Amino acid sequence: MTYDIAAVRAQFPALEAGSAHFDGPAGTQTPRPVIDAVAEALANPLSNRGRVTTGERNAETIVAEARRALADLLGADPAAVVFGRSATQLAYDFSRTLAKTWTPGDEVVVSRLDHDANIRPWVQAAAVAGATVRWADFDPATGELTPDHISAVLTGRTRLVAVTAASNLIGTRPAIAEISRRVHTAGALLYVDGVHCTAHAHIDIDRLGADFLTCSPYKFLGPHLGVLASRPEILETLRPDKLLPSPDADPERFEFGTLPYEFLAGTRAAVDFLAGLDPSARGDRRKRLAASFVALERYEDSLRLRLEGGLASFDGITVHSRAAHRTPTLLLTIAGRDTADAHRFLAARGVDAPSGSFYALEASRRLGLGDTGGLRVGLAPYTSADEVDRLLNGLSDFLRKPVTHL
Repeated sequence: MTYDIAAVRAQFPALEAGSAHFDGPAGTQTPRPVIDAVAEALANPLSNRGRVTTGERNAETIVAEARRALADLLGADPAAVVFGRSATQLAYDFSRTLAKTWTPGDEVVVSRLDHDANIRPWVQAAAVAGATVRWADFDPATGELTPDHISAVLTGRTRLVAVTAASNLIGTRPAIAEISRRVHTAGALLYVDGVHCTAHAHIDIDRLGADFLTCSPYKFLGPHLGVLASRPEILETLRPDKLLPSPDADPERFEFGTLPYEFLAGTRAAVDFLAGLDPSARGDRRKRLAASFVALERYEDSLRLRLEGGLASFDGITVHSRAAHRTPTLLLTIAGRDTADAHRFLAARGVDAPSGSFYALEASRRLGLGDTGGLRVGLAPYTSADEVDRLLNGLSDFLRKPVTHL
């Protein structure tokens, strides 16, 4: 199919303001069907879940539809889809729950490529349990985190490995399926941060071999929310802290307090929107999602190549996103320039590309960028070729701008 970018962009009211958004890795803009779904949920009767009143039944329907939608998106069982406030909150909740089974001498593996939300909860939980933390490195020259990097820190005492499916800083997509094979051979569980990857690739939790996988709908056109997918037989073995009268059935016993029903309605709509990116796709929602992500990856890769070709013509720009398999997310530094200045310069011209380390502190430090990071450029389903050219023209103007020193 030909990716109809004009039709896609027409669904995003925020784009009418005129800015070119390269800030999608921090949160995407929202299409009209998602906005309408949130409004419709709030406009109709809504109350705590139940089977008696219309409001109760509406809440039940919204939750069930959202679980099925996320199960279709991730290749999961709806009975093992858990909702939370954010992926960070879910990592903290599950790290505390899993740590109840750890004893002194047990080991937990985290990676220097990851967002801190998939590092610090495990480090802190290990400290409470008396477990040892072992660090998996990555190659700063290539941006690659390989299965061998993980194998190097696996032992017979490893209980859990936490690793990203795609770096939110430089886009690297590790070979999770092979990492999973090695982790499971060592007798450990695998917790995968899928937040950045889910926005760009078709996810199949079974093919990846993840025991737990998290994502955040606001990174793929939906509302601010966190989602964790697992398998029912794994959730059944866990005992989270919970209120006495709250449900004791899975997955509800991992969800604390009343769910944000309107955001769940919006999340279902976001999944449906993604499934419609290829209008010619047929079959159930899972099959349409697979076809639509093929179309999206091809489109985003074409824009990434256009962007990389333009950047290669500039002197003084270093692109730190170099892995062979990666998302369309580029981290740039500029010789003799502060990328925070580039961020402000571009923003004044209606081009939104933020600067920082974006909570990937360990990765930024390993790249030699300290806590400062660089300018992050992220492509999204609504990014156009014209916007890529606007970004390149803006960077060209910035590079010609005289350097001022205080």
